[in-house]
Amino acid sequence: MFLAVSSSYYGGYSGLSSSASTGQLSVGMGTGALIWTIISIILAIIGGILVYALFLNKKNEGKFKGFLGWLYNFLKFKTMSIEIILKVCYLMTAIFFTLWSFTWFGTGSTWWMFFVFIIGGNLATRLVYELSLIMVMIWRNTEEIRKHSKK
Repeated sequence: MFLAVSSSYYGGYSGLSSSASTGQLSVGMGTGALIWTIISIILAIIGGILVYALFLNKKNEGKFKGFLGWLYNFLKFKTMSIEIILKVCYLMTAIFFTLWSFTWFGTGSTWWMFFVFIIGGNLATRLVYELSLIMVMIWRNTEEIRKHSKK
């Protein structure tokens, strides 16, 4: 493999590269990523405003059926999916702590860490996720009260 020492325009040493133009290529890739980031931000702002103004307009309430109806409700946050996501994340975290605790089981003087992680890790995980679900339940109950008070 041919290694060439590349130098900048000002005569400074810039390191070893597989060719003299590799330094220029990495600068070009960084510039391209920055430009694409700026374009993405601009398109996201324009797209968000257009979707909100044209699709999520109040006059479209109940107008869509099937997938578009589901998408409308999802984007209007009428369907909350956080409860399902929290439950799945809890299960994955609990399984991880249970399995990971076995790494401490046969490690000599730190065998007690097995019990810390299998009991303490799962207990702490359960508490964090229960507190998160309590927030969801408070929202759901508040939403029920709001619906019943309108009638």
